[in-house]
Amino acid sequence: MTTLDVMNIVEIENLHFERNNHIVFNGIDVKIPKGKVTAIMGPSGTGKTTILRLMGGQLQPTSGTVTVFDQNINKLTRRALYKLRNRMGMLFQNGGLFTHLNVFENVAFPLREHTKLSNSMIRSLVLMKLEMVGLRGTAHLMPSELSGGMARRIALARAIALDPQFIMYDEPLTGQDPISKGVLVKLIRTLNDALGLTSVIVSHDVKETLSIADYVYVMSDGKIIGQGRPDELNHDDPTSELHQFLVGLPDGPVAFHYPAEKFEQDLMGEE
Repeated sequence: MTTLDVMNIVEIENLHFERNNHIVFNGIDVKIPKGKVTAIMGPSGTGKTTILRLMGGQLQPTSGTVTVFDQNINKLTRRALYKLRNRMGMLFQNGGLFTHLNVFENVAFPLREHTKLSNSMIRSLVLMKLEMVGLRGTAHLMPSELSGGMARRIALARAIALDPQFIMYDEPLTGQDPISKGVLVKLIRTLNDALGLTSVIVSHDVKETLSIADYVYVMSDGKIIGQGRPDELNHDDPTSELHQFLVGLPDGPVAFHYPAEKFEQDLMGEE
C-alpha cells in the first residue's frame, strides 16, 4: 500500500498493549498524517477506543512508542501532557454533554476553563462554533431537549471550541439515523478542511466512514489486517477477514458461533 508523504501528527510504532492478561495490540504501527482524515476501523472489541486513549496519554502502552506532535506522550510530565492536550479535541462516543448546563454553557465550558477571555469574547466564539455545526438557534436549550444527532453536533462544537489542531472522534455515527449520519459525515469532512484540522475517526460504520477518509486502518485480533486509501483496500478475497468486515458478512473468518464443544455433546452432558 502507498503511504501519505506528509508530516505525521501521530506516529505509533511497534505498539503492544495488554489488559488483564488479554493482548489488545500485538506490535501495530499507525501514522496519522497532518491535515487528513484517517479512519481506524474494525469489529467491536478490537481496541479502537483504546487506541484513542493511548494517543491522548490516558493509557500507557505495554511496549512501543506513541508520539504526538513529535513528543513521546508517555514520557511527558503531567503539566506538559495537559499543555499538549490543549492542542487536541475529542468527540466522545456518547457526546458527554453536561446535563445541568444548557447548550451555550456546554460549548463555553472549555473556554472558561482554559482561557481568560472576556464574557463578550466567549459569547462570540460560542456562537461561531454553534453556527459552524448549524445549531446556533439551540443555544438556550438543555441537553434533554436535543435529539441524538443534535447532541452529537453540540458535542462537536464544544470539541472545536479551543481551535484544536488534532481532533479524535470516538464512534461519532453510532446510534444515529441516516439523516444525522449524513450531517455528521459532512461536518467532519468540512470542518477538517475548512479549519485545517487533522482528524482520526474510530468507527465500524463502513460506508459512511470510507466516504470521507483519506486513509484507513482496519484492525482485528490485535493486528492491522488492512490499510490504504479507501479505493485501495483489498476486499476481493471472499475468504479474508477484511472482506468479511467491509461487506458485513455474518459468518466467515470471524465465526458466528463462539467456540464451544459440539452442540449434541453439550445437550447430552450432565449439568
